[in-house]
Amino acid sequence: MDLRLLGPVRAWRDETELQLGSARRGAVLAVLALHAGHAVSRQQLVTALWGDEPPASATGNVYTYVSTLRQVLEPGRDRWAAGQLLTSGGGTYCLHIRKQDVDVFRFESLREESRRHRSAGDRLAELAALEAAMQLWQGEALLGLPGPYAVAQRLRLAELRLASAERHAALLLEMGRNEEAIAALRLLVEAYPLQEALHGMLMTALHASGRRAEALRVHDHLSNVLLEETGTEPGAALRAMRLRILTGTNDQSAPARIAVAPAAPAEPLPLIGRDSQTRLLRGALLDVAAGRGRSIRVEGTPGMGKSALLTVALRTKLPPGCRVGWGVGDELAQRMPLGVLLECVESAMSGDATRGLVRQLFTVAADALDGPGPQTVERAVALVRQAATETPLILVADDLQRADSTTLRVWAALHELTRELPLLLVASARPGNPGLYGVPADELLTLAPLTAEEATALVRAVSPEPFDPRILRRLLSDAGGNPYYLRHLAATPRAGAGYRGAPPAELVAAVDAHLATFGEETRHMLRAAAFLGGNCTVAEIAAVTGRPAAELAVIIQPARAAGVLTDDPETLAFRHRIVSRVLHESTPAALRIMLHRSFAGKIAEVGGAPERVVGQLLAGPVPLDGAASRWLAQHVEQLSARAPQVAVSMLKRVRTEYALDEETRLELTAWLARLLDKQLENAVAEAGWVAARTTDVGLEAEMQWIMASSHDRQGEHVAAADVARSVLSARRLPEPWLHRFRMLIAQLRPHLPGEPTAPHLSRSMLLGGRVPVIR
Repeated sequence: MDLRLLGPVRAWRDETELQLGSARRGAVLAVLALHAGHAVSRQQLVTALWGDEPPASATGNVYTYVSTLRQVLEPGRDRWAAGQLLTSGGGTYCLHIRKQDVDVFRFESLREESRRHRSAGDRLAELAALEAAMQLWQGEALLGLPGPYAVAQRLRLAELRLASAERHAALLLEMGRNEEAIAALRLLVEAYPLQEALHGMLMTALHASGRRAEALRVHDHLSNVLLEETGTEPGAALRAMRLRILTGTNDQSAPARIAVAPAAPAEPLPLIGRDSQTRLLRGALLDVAAGRGRSIRVEGTPGMGKSALLTVALRTKLPPGCRVGWGVGDELAQRMPLGVLLECVESAMSGDATRGLVRQLFTVAADALDGPGPQTVERAVALVRQAATETPLILVADDLQRADSTTLRVWAALHELTRELPLLLVASARPGNPGLYGVPADELLTLAPLTAEEATALVRAVSPEPFDPRILRRLLSDAGGNPYYLRHLAATPRAGAGYRGAPPAELVAAVDAHLATFGEETRHMLRAAAFLGGNCTVAEIAAVTGRPAAELAVIIQPARAAGVLTDDPETLAFRHRIVSRVLHESTPAALRIMLHRSFAGKIAEVGGAPERVVGQLLAGPVPLDGAASRWLAQHVEQLSARAPQVAVSMLKRVRTEYALDEETRLELTAWLARLLDKQLENAVAEAGWVAARTTDVGLEAEMQWIMASSHDRQGEHVAAADVARSVLSARRLPEPWLHRFRMLIAQLRPHLPGEPTAPHLSRSMLLGGRVPVIR
C-alpha cells in the first residue's frame, strides 16, 4: 500500500491507484491510516467525522463507509470472506498496513532522522533529510476532508511543515548558501505573511549577501502588514535586528529567535508555458537511467523561470538508482576552485559509502587554492568518471555563468564523458556570457517570454482576486512576459487596483534581486536610463552623467548581456517596463524631483530636443524656477511645433506656478491658449486671463478672438457675440481685428435670439434653415 495524506488523500495498491470515493469515506480511511495497525472504535470514527453532535444515522454511515472501503482496498476479496487488510471485531476496525506505507509517518520519520543528524553535527545529512521530508508534501494535509479530527491533524501537520521549512532555511544560512536561503524564505514569507521569525531570517540572509537596503525593506513591509492586520508592530528582536543593519553594529544581546505560531502551508507556484522543456528534461532523466548521457543548458534572461523549470522537471519523478547533485553559482562559488562542482558532487554523494570520493575532490580543490595546476581538471574529471561508472549520475548547476573558471573547464571536459557514461549534465545560465563560450552542450533550451495567453493564465493562477481587464493589460505590458515579474505583480495587493506612487516592497525587492549582480556603475546607469524615460539614447545618458559614450557602452554591457536592456546599441530600452518603473518610482520623491531637474538642465545645455527637456520637467514634477521658465519661453514655439500635446501638458503646469514673473506667465499662458484653440479645445479661461492682463493690444486682440471662437465652437453663440460686441464697443484694437469681429457678429446673427434683421421669425425657424436670413 501507499497512502498519501499530505495533500489530497490518495491511495495505491500494487502501483494501481484506488478510487476512494466520497470525502467522508476518505476521512474514515485517514483516521484508520493514522492509527495503522491499531484498533479504532466505531465511536472514535463517529466523533472524528461529526464531533460531539453526530446525526442519528452516524453509526450506520460508518458501517457503510467501512464496508465500501473494504471493497476498494481488496477488490478481489469474496464479499462474505473476512477482510485481511481492513478488519473488524468487537465494535472496532483496524487497517493492517506498515507505517512506512503512509506519507505522514514517512514525513515524521525523516524529521526524526534530521534531528538525529543535527545532534551528531552532520548538517549535510540533516539538510538532505529535511529536503526529502518537504518533498513529500503535495498541498494542504488531508485536503478537503471533513470532521474535527481532520481539522486538528491539518493544524498539527501544518505546524510541523512550517518548523521543517524554517529549519531547512536556517541550515542553508548556517552553511553560507544565502541565495538558496533567500529563495526559500521568499516563498515562506509570502505563505506566512505575519511570521516574524521567517522575516527575520530573510533579513539575515539578505544582509549577509550585502543587500542591506533590501533587508530593511523586508522589515518595513512586515511593519506595514502587521499594522494593517493586527494593529501591532514587529517585536523587539526584529527591531533590534533592523537597528543593527542600519548602524552596521553586531550587538548580539537581542534574542536570536522569535516564537513561531502555526499557520497554513504554502501552495506550490504553478509552472506555466514550459511544458515542452519540462518533457525534454524528464526524458533526459529516463535516458540517463537507461545508460545514455548528454549535456543540456537552459538559458534565459533573469526571471524567465530557469530555476523553477529545473526544480519542477528534475526534483520530482527521479528514476530509481540515479544520483542527483545540485550546485548554485554565486559570488562565494566564484572565489572557490571547483566550488560549484564540489557542491554538486557532495549533494549527490551525501550520506553513503562514497564519501571518500567527495573527500578526494575536496583535496583537488584545496590543492588548487593557490592556482589550478595542469592536473586539476584531469583529477576532477577522473573522480566524476568513477562516480558515474558506479551508478547513473545527474549533476545540476544553476547559474553556471557565476561558477569559478576551474568548474567551467571541468564542466566542458565532462561534456565528452556524457557520450560514453550515464552522466547527465544540466546547467542554467543567463545568455551572452563570454565565460560559457567554451562550455559545449548537446542541447540549448532558450526560455522565451510567455505569450499573452500564458501570461494571463499565470496571473489568474497566482492572483488572489480577478483583475480588471484594463489593469490586466497594463500588468502584462509592464512584465513583458517575464514569469518572475508576473508573479510579483499578480500577488501584489495594490496591483489589482492599478497602484500608483511608490511600488510595493515586493516589487522593489524582486527588481533589486535581478540587478544585484551588476556593479554599482551599471546600476547607476540603469537608474539614469529609467529617469530619462526607459527608452533614451546613449547620447542622452552621456549628457546627464558626463561619461563618454565609449565608456558607457562598457558599463552597460552586463545589463545588455543579461537581457535587462534590449540589444539596440543606440538606445537604452528596458526589455521589461516594470524594471524602469520600479527604478524610477522607488526613488524618494525629493531625490526624484532633484534628479529630473538636473537631467532637464543637462539635456538643455547640450541642445537636446525640447520635448525631452520638458519630459524631465513633467516627470518630477519639477517646480519651474526662473532659468527653466526662461528656457521654456525661448523654446515654446519649437516645442509646440514638434510635440503639441507635450507642450499643452507643460503649459498647463505653468498656470499653477504663481512664483513666475507676470510677463513670463502671460507669454506662456498665451501659447497655451493658442495650442488649445488649434486643437479645437476650450481655451476661454486661458485666453481671458491673458486678455485681462496684457498691455499689448495685438496680444489682447488675439486672445479675445480665441475666446469668441471657443464660445462659438461649443455652441455658446450668445457668449461669443458678447465678446465681439465688447471689443467693437471699446474700439481699442487695431482695425483689422475690428473687421474680423464684425464679420463674426454677422455670422452669429442667425443663432441669436430676437435679431432685429428678422424680428418676426423665431430662433428655431432661423436655425432650421426654413427661410433665408436677411443681412
